[in-house]
Amino acid sequence: MTETTFYKKAAKYWANVPATIDGVLGGFGHITDIDIEGSKKFLNYILSLEQPPKTNLALDCGAGIGRVSKNLLMHYFVKVDLVEQDEKFITTAKQLLGENNAKLGTLYQIGLQHLKLQKKYDMIWCQWVLGHLNDYDLITFLERCNQALAENGVIIVKENIAPSDEIEYDDEDSSVTRPYKLMEKIFEDANLRVIAADIQSGFPDDIYPVHMFALAPFQ
Repeated sequence: MTETTFYKKAAKYWANVPATIDGVLGGFGHITDIDIEGSKKFLNYILSLEQPPKTNLALDCGAGIGRVSKNLLMHYFVKVDLVEQDEKFITTAKQLLGENNAKLGTLYQIGLQHLKLQKKYDMIWCQWVLGHLNDYDLITFLERCNQALAENGVIIVKENIAPSDEIEYDDEDSSVTRPYKLMEKIFEDANLRVIAADIQSGFPDDIYPVHMFALAPFQ
């Protein structure tokens, strides 16, 4: 599959997904509360570190309809920017978050492979989206995130991890699920170190294990 086909196929898939919690979670809308609780626990730990990130500005990557922004990030950060390439998801996010919401920052309608970051963020949250980038674009995206971190800023990656040592392809939504060792190598290639990690608990047994990583630049 060519690079262009890989991205176009994913865009087409999401264009046909309803702008609902169940839609953005691929039919697993019932796990959203458990997911948010796991994220809160991890985020609370990160904010309790000796040199924690500030809580001025966060970026929600692959934000969908704003599920993570609304239920998690806006409870912690003064402002939250969102990145989402699908137009109907962005429109729904505005409605669900409230266009006059003082915490709602800038909404960027663009794919992460094309995103140019103009601000400094205390936290960049990437959940269930990085499998839509090929390895090269993922490394360069993380490098740009690295450069866009404020002092003590952190990138959070929350993604499915393949249980084997092989990359697993999903032809339906045009994405990949990477093994743990490959994720570690990609982080290192992007000049990022893992400062904390955890595994989401309470999810059904029939879905991939979901890992959380907190990443910071190598000093």
